[in-house]
Amino acid sequence: MAKRALITGITGQDGSYLAEHLLAEGYQVWGLVRGQANPRKSRISRLVSELHFVEGDLMDQVSLVSAVDFVQPDEVYNLAAISFVPMSWQQPELTTEVNGMGVLRVLEAVRMVCGLDKSRPTGGGMRFYQASSSEMYGKVAETPQNEQTIFHPRSPYGVAKTYGHFITKNYRESFGMFGVSGILFNHESPRRGAEFVTRKITMAVAEIKLGLRDKLYLGNLDAVRDWGFAGDYVRAMHLMLQQETATDYVVGTGRMHSVRDAVQIAFGSVDLNWRDHVVVDPALVRPAEVETLCADPEKARAELGWKQSVDFVELMRMMVEADLRKASNEHKYSELMLAGSW
Repeated sequence: MAKRALITGITGQDGSYLAEHLLAEGYQVWGLVRGQANPRKSRISRLVSELHFVEGDLMDQVSLVSAVDFVQPDEVYNLAAISFVPMSWQQPELTTEVNGMGVLRVLEAVRMVCGLDKSRPTGGGMRFYQASSSEMYGKVAETPQNEQTIFHPRSPYGVAKTYGHFITKNYRESFGMFGVSGILFNHESPRRGAEFVTRKITMAVAEIKLGLRDKLYLGNLDAVRDWGFAGDYVRAMHLMLQQETATDYVVGTGRMHSVRDAVQIAFGSVDLNWRDHVVVDPALVRPAEVETLCADPEKARAELGWKQSVDFVELMRMMVEADLRKASNEHKYSELMLAGSW
């Protein structure tokens, strides 16, 4: 019988890539959905005939217990989150409810369905993956960052993710639950939300190249990140739940690039000079910036056998090419509508 996986956040970038990967591995894949229309369902539209869905909400404990009990998954991947860091300053309470308490509610649902009791920790049959974040490191204590590096989050998002990370560890230690956290560094793709800086850059490059706009407004060009391809990182998530012992892993490339590097590569891929189009807007700088994030993924490489397949230059060019196709198609469609040819 095929293994069953339940994915929260299945319509997100990571959820869509993970669903594809698990389907290719022979899993029956279930996605947790809240019932109402989701503007990002297009990410999984090509997979709908192969997926199953169950209703539930990370802010509703009863719905999560019902969903987990109904699906009876072998593996639960908690990817749902408010994932845009700047938004966490605007809506800190909501971010904490979803990214922090939401993790607790999913863990509780697994614990209750498995019948785990802290007086008799037995582990249960379900395995749980929590999407932790490099933003937990914040004001970094050392570079690169590994599984032992202390956390100093610099945003409500990072603080909430830190809670989710530690409550997962606590359920592992308290109930014997197979719960792991993947401390994933920035990972991008053509499916990345338009609000994230890499996608903001590649969409602007495509539109500027097509003559649809002229300027790109950005904040701190010197912020440094460890960027990889999302399709590579979901393989690490799956591998973590196949191990004999539950433990946490850092996943990243181990290489740093600045926002300025991303800009140069993206504009250069279409033969444009970025200095002619990029404007630095101080209003876009974070209240508390995270300057330098760089992974030490040695543990994941050694124990999981994981490695990246797409480097940063290839990633940025891939995203620009995808956004060029998208922008070109949308522009042609708009022209046809205006001409009355549709």
